[in-house]
Order: sequence, then structure tokens, then C-alpha cells
Amino acid sequence: MVKNLCILGSTGSIGTQTLDVVRAYPERYSVYAICANRSIDKLVEQAREFHPEVVCIADESLYDSLNAQLSTLNIKVWAGSDSIAEVVTMPSIDIVVAAMVGYAGLRPTIEAIKAGKTIALANKETLVVAGEIICDLAQQYHTPILPVDSEHSAIFQSLVGEDRSEIEKILLTASGGPFRTFTLDRMKTVTAADALKHPNWDMGAKITIDSASMMNKGFEVIEAKWLFGVPVEKIQVLVHPQSIVHSAVQFTDGAIKAQLGAPDMRLPIQYALSFPERLASDFPRADLFALKDLTFEQPDLHRFPNLGLAYDAMRRGGNIPCVLNAANEVANLAFREGRCGFLRMSDIIAKTMDQTPFIAKPTYEDYVASDAEARRIAMQYL
Repeated sequence: MVKNLCILGSTGSIGTQTLDVVRAYPERYSVYAICANRSIDKLVEQAREFHPEVVCIADESLYDSLNAQLSTLNIKVWAGSDSIAEVVTMPSIDIVVAAMVGYAGLRPTIEAIKAGKTIALANKETLVVAGEIICDLAQQYHTPILPVDSEHSAIFQSLVGEDRSEIEKILLTASGGPFRTFTLDRMKTVTAADALKHPNWDMGAKITIDSASMMNKGFEVIEAKWLFGVPVEKIQVLVHPQSIVHSAVQFTDGAIKAQLGAPDMRLPIQYALSFPERLASDFPRADLFALKDLTFEQPDLHRFPNLGLAYDAMRRGGNIPCVLNAANEVANLAFREGRCGFLRMSDIIAKTMDQTPFIAKPTYEDYVASDAEARRIAMQYL
């Protein structure tokens, strides 16, 4: 049967690569709805190619332009965050690809879970901000959450057929980003343009900056804790510059299972869409004979304190991971816009975590309030 997809963030890196998978398997996947924040030209191009039932733009000021450009097609045009939260619940949708960047992905993911949709999760901030609520809802509504991140897909694949109670350690790999070998003095003067030159992966601007600061890996530690039900003490980060071993699991008998492959996000996207099947593809293969070395290093928390801040946020629990994410979004944007230095981002995040009131057992409304308050506090430090 053809599965109908709703792609949240269809114009971003994950969204466009999801559409590559749809092109490869038109007999298996149909695009029912696509949603984007502001990239109207690319959204119109996608709509004309895939003819979805619904096209949604988050920025309501762009509705008239989008509607006019699609007026000759039989497509529903919606706008606003409420519309995005509604579109994911449409009965014809089978899989929601949650690829919106940042906090904005939380609400529609919650609504999709409540509607019983399979979630192909690429928006790691959803679990960072509200992991406990998301996991409780997924269990309550019997909603599968399949990871799209390459690292979490690798862990997921390594655990197929295994008893999760036998996990001794999750080995989460990181490329190290473009500043892996930089000294602190050199990092003081790096620019957003420098940080956007990721050595291995093609990602959006926000995620690429997070990778350079290793906040992205910190988020993935928190995400792994919720996805696989392990304490953060059992999650170890290994810097692996070649990005061939995407992650691994060490079991209680000492055995390690890992998933390897070329750094191509289409592979984990396709696996999430087709699970439990594994479909053939023409994606690039990792040539192990051509690889001279596969190396692994300890992360340097002195040069990359964001990773340590993420571990600290998870240990403190409550609303602090939500605060971490909000402060990071403020600092990340400020760095991209030249209003904040690279190393200054960590200071802003740490101070915001200390200044935002702690809530031990937050509700969804508490997360919304904590996000707003953390952003307000973080802005004061710019």
C-alpha cells in the first residue's frame, strides 16, 4: 500500500532529502501535505512537482502570495502554526516526517502523536524540550517514533532483535565539526561563515552551527536518553572525524554492534519510512578498503562546553533541558547574525540555565512558559 506522508519542514535539508526518497519509490510513498516556515519559492516548486492535498506556510504574511502562486492547482493552502498543528491530524496521513527546526516542531509532533500517526523524527528539539511528555504520549496513543538522525538510526538498527535491558552503553559518535582541531584562541575569532563549512554533512544553517559548537551532540545525548530509555551516564560521546561509524551499542556481555555507512542522510530517512523493511537504494557506499583509518577521540569539554551543558541539563531535569534549547536558539541566531561571538554562546546558555526558575515536574504549559522566559533572559546577555 502507498503510504501518505506529511513532511514538516519540507524545504529544509531533511525535507528535501525525504522527497528524494519519494522520487525513488513513487509506488510506496505519496506526498499528502508539505509545510515550511518561510521558503515560499521552494515550497511552490515542491507543490507543483508532487501535487499534495495541502500546502502550509508557517508565516501567515506569506499566505496570499502562496495562494496566488498555487491558484491553478487543486491544492488546499493553509497558513500559521495552528494550521500546521491541524494538518498532521488529517485522517489520510500515515507518516509525519517531523523535520521542522527547533522548538516550533514540538506542538505539531504532539498533535501527530495524539492522532496516532507514525512519527519519523528528525526534530531533536522535540525530545530535548519535552522528552517525558512525548514518550508518555507515544505510549498512551501507541504511536511509533522512528529516529531519522543518523546517529539514533544507527542505535535503533543496532538494537533490532535485542533486549534493551542488556544495553551497557550507547556509543554516540560525533564528527567534531569544523573546529575540532582549533585552539580556544583561534575559536575566539571564527565567524558563522567558518562554522557553516561542515566537513562531512550537508545540513541547515542552525543545525550546522550547533554541530560546530557540539550543542547538536548534546541534544542527541538527551534525545538518546528518551528514545532508548537509558540514563545519560550510559551514553558516551566519541569524536569520529570520518563519520563512517554512525553510532554503536555496547551490551552487557561486552559485544559492540555498530552501523556503518557513507555520510548520507537519505539512508536513515529511507529506513525510518520503510521499517521494518530495508529497501534497495543507489545511495553512495562506504568503501572500507579506501579508508586509511577509523579514529575515535574523547570530546574536549573545555573547548566545547555546550556538550557538558547538555549533560548538566539532563541531570538537573525538569524544565532545564527546555531552557537549554531556548537559550541555544537565541545564541545560535545571534552568532549567525554577527551579534555574538562563537565562545560567547556557551556563556549565554549557562547563565540562562542558572537564571530561569526551575520546575521539577513541568506540564506542557510550563514548557511554553519556560521557553518564553529563557528566551527573554538570554536576550539580556547579548
